[in-house]
Amino acid sequence: MKYITGLINLIISLVVSTVIIYSINFIAGFAGADYLFSNGEVFVMWILMAILVNNCFNK
Repeated sequence: MKYITGLINLIISLVVSTVIIYSINFIAGFAGADYLFSNGEVFVMWILMAILVNNCFNK
């Protein structure tokens, strides 16, 4: 049971981190910024944001 809740928290944190990254990029686009990310940069940001979201779940 502990593995299932851990897997669910991981999937939720990955989905939430994706939404956060692209919403920030979308909002910045309205402000006139034009950010282009390579696949490696997006992967690193995605993993780091997922770690941050996962740490927020634990508190």
